[in-house]
Amino acid sequence: MKPLPVIAIFDIGKTNKKLFLFDESYRIVFEKSAQFAETLDEDGFPCENLESLQSFVFDSLKEIFSLQLYKIAAINFSAYGASFVHLDKNGNPLTALYNYLKPFTTYLTERFYADYGNPETFSLQTASPVLGSLNSGLQLYRMKYEKPEIFKNLFYSLHLPQYLSFLITEKYYSELTSIGCHTALWDFANHDYHSWVMNEKLNRFLAPIVNGNKTFTSPKTLYPCEVGTGLHDSSAALIPYLVNFSMPFVLISTGTWCISMNPFNKTALTAEELRNDCLCYLQYTGEPVKASRLHAGLEHGLQVKRIAEHFNQDILRYTDMVFDPAIMRTLDSNTSDLSLNNDFAFHKRNLADFNSDTVAYHQLIADLVDLQILSTRLVINGSVVKRIFVDGGFSHNSVYMHLLANGFPEMEVFAASMAQASALGAALSIHSEWNSKSVPTDLIELRFYSSDQQVHK
Repeated sequence: MKPLPVIAIFDIGKTNKKLFLFDESYRIVFEKSAQFAETLDEDGFPCENLESLQSFVFDSLKEIFSLQLYKIAAINFSAYGASFVHLDKNGNPLTALYNYLKPFTTYLTERFYADYGNPETFSLQTASPVLGSLNSGLQLYRMKYEKPEIFKNLFYSLHLPQYLSFLITEKYYSELTSIGCHTALWDFANHDYHSWVMNEKLNRFLAPIVNGNKTFTSPKTLYPCEVGTGLHDSSAALIPYLVNFSMPFVLISTGTWCISMNPFNKTALTAEELRNDCLCYLQYTGEPVKASRLHAGLEHGLQVKRIAEHFNQDILRYTDMVFDPAIMRTLDSNTSDLSLNNDFAFHKRNLADFNSDTVAYHQLIADLVDLQILSTRLVINGSVVKRIFVDGGFSHNSVYMHLLANGFPEMEVFAASMAQASALGAALSIHSEWNSKSVPTDLIELRFYSSDQQVHK
């Protein structure tokens, strides 16, 4: 039997590390996953266990290349952003893979913005809100001034997706989706590194830039195939939609964070948008994507737990609750003072005011969707979008989807589902390098939600 041509995609999240094999029709034919405990950096802060991650990659490659059912035609990676691997001249890590949640030094923050402009102006230039270690460029700045004994041995700093590619290709490259995810490195107006990077002479530690559709032939005889540069996972998740749909759209990717992404909005980022947690990413082609963020998934999880405990219910009950428009007509719909700078409304509500957990849950989702509408409109303004796609956890939530459709009566609102969006996007980004077939047109399953029902008073 002739081996089936496939692409191997490593999809590396903060918690789950996954490997998928996609066939030429982008069906998953093999998968495995792993989790491993964090370790501690030299300051005692939790961080990714880089040795375990390396072992997962190499052990998995050894396994799949031994499978006679498949011919591995290509390998690519999607991984979380804002994380650098700092390498010496021999390609060995010099430090831990620092956690982007690690608190940033106050005096260095003050020094940086004193030297390179007030935070608002700088953030507009780099589409990077002031986020401390989440601005990965500042991790490099921090090493220069706080770890000079390590810094003097630095050869290259690679973002995590490109480091994973380096493990196979032994080539040092940077890639735009990683550079363009709130790193404070990129000047969006000039389409180049910001001047501060050159002023600090840090550009010599940043490898040459290639587009995310570039591949390299692996020099390792064990892995004779094309290898991609790796992509930032949020940007990779957008690719299947760009491939399948030409009509302008916004994608709301829902999880712990609900991120609204509009690749068709060409307007410049404003100070007001930035203050409301709106920024820009870069697509793998180098084009900007205006994006806004809302921490709605985390809030949902906290409040569902509170509702379940108050009403003595199983928390799983809320995973498939059906939308009831009659309930919605009885609830508080006052949004006159609603602002993205305010706290989430529901955690201030008294659960004793609700006569059932079903009513309380509808109010929770209504409160979350009211803020989601504000957040998503930030990236719609100035564009001609007429469609909204929702993927991730909330796309399966009947109450959420109906209320979102009601909040955007001028739009077509769809719940979208596909298998492993980030991994699929990483595979599609190098489609022409390994796949002889046309890209399927049915990669994404859509369910339409109408705004015809009036749910508010």
